[in-house]
Amino acid sequence: MNWRRFLAVLVARNKEFLRDRAALSWNIMFPVLIVIGFAFAFSGGDNTEYKVGVVASDHNADNPFMQLNYIQFIPVDNPSLAQTKVSRHQLDMLIDLNNNRYWINDSSAKGYFLERLLNSSAHNRYSREMLTGPQIRYVDWLIPGVLGMNMMFSALYGVGYVIVRYRKNGVLKRLKATPLNALEFLSAQLASRLWLILAVVTIIYVGTNFFVNFIMHGNYLHLLAVFALGAFSMICLGLVVAARLRSEELADGMLNLATWPMMFLSGVWFSLDGLHPWVQKLGQVFPLTHITTAARAIMLDGASLGDVAGHLAILAVMSLIFLLLGAFLFRWE
Repeated sequence: MNWRRFLAVLVARNKEFLRDRAALSWNIMFPVLIVIGFAFAFSGGDNTEYKVGVVASDHNADNPFMQLNYIQFIPVDNPSLAQTKVSRHQLDMLIDLNNNRYWINDSSAKGYFLERLLNSSAHNRYSREMLTGPQIRYVDWLIPGVLGMNMMFSALYGVGYVIVRYRKNGVLKRLKATPLNALEFLSAQLASRLWLILAVVTIIYVGTNFFVNFIMHGNYLHLLAVFALGAFSMICLGLVVAARLRSEELADGMLNLATWPMMFLSGVWFSLDGLHPWVQKLGQVFPLTHITTAARAIMLDGASLGDVAGHLAILAVMSLIFLLLGAFLFRWE
């Protein structure tokens, strides 16, 4: 590794990106517009759908309350986590059919009506448990996923698409004739994109937080560490896509194939709770799922890096696999 050659490529890539004012502006404005749009759209009131977490065994399935319409019943494996969601208005009620207990938030209008429905429709008497806590706005829940999604597009297209363009235009062929080796070139591309992504994410968060005032119960450095590892993982995935492709059209198709499933199956726009178990398992194979989940835990639950260590370990393993695969497959021409 020759550090002078590495720094020369790093500086050149940074200047190329920063001089592209349109791309730079879009990287910043796109997530800002999403955040502002959703903050305005969901500021007028709650959704009308009732969400009830249910702890139940098979013989409870015929409970009359469970037969009511217009209520989404979500199976619960972790009651303590579900109670936290009730306290934050993410669930309107939690009911334990095995022990005839239920939990509602004392400031939730939906919880009040669900309690009346439960008492009027159920044959058994249920003991009442009260929870308190402020409501989590949709925009607070959304911002970690939006930042992660912006990182995904910036990493995959900013590395994968650019390297394919270099190969098609003959830039890589000319670089091959210089003393620059593949390790120095790929490392410079990775480092350039990593700091640019983190800089843009920081600008977006600080800028939108000034107007929206996001909930933040955790540590900002922990959040930055999650985004740094997540961005690194996404960049390494971009290297895999760009390793051999020569056609920009094919690269665009491959990148769309990678990004679209991640956008809809990583919990960016809606919670995966209540979806088919296979869909939830499929979502775990995407880096964006672990970035979003870990960032939400830090922001909304005040989790530490130790609490999200499982997600960080998965991201680290994914990064290593993508990096080794991308380096092995890389070709100059």
